Amino acid sequence: MQINIINRSHHTLPAYETPLASGMDLRANLFSPIELKPLERSMVSTGLFVEIPSGYEAQIRPRSGLAAKKGVTVLNSPGTIDADYRGEIKVILVNLSNETFVINDGERIAQMVIAKHERAEWVGVASLNETERGQGGFGSTGQ
Repeated sequence: MQINIINRSHHTLPAYETPLASGMDLRANLFSPIELKPLERSMVSTGLFVEIPSGYEAQIRPRSGLAAKKGVTVLNSPGTIDADYRGEIKVILVNLSNETFVINDGERIAQMVIAKHERAEWVGVASLNETERGQGGFGSTGQ
């Protein structure tokens, strides 16, 4: 699949780091570092603008290493870049740790996954088919 992209950052285009990777790392495009204090959040620029094909979305997800090692994650995870959005991709990062985290220019801050999706058409009905689970939710299927 080919996707149109404008790169106004001073970094290389996102790329798959391994042959079987599903996500591409996004890098911060900054003129000065951003200091994220505990529980602070910030919209971090990437300098990237994309044209996602109809029927697809770009999902912005946390980097597991950044979350596990530093407590920094994507706040609205996964964030969605819709096919009709043409603005800059920005990543909402939040620091859930007890220590200040500094985001530097070029730092890998999130990953982007291109995913196919369907459009739903609602059909109003009087009842739904029964299942073994029924209305049980929030832990009802096990411990």
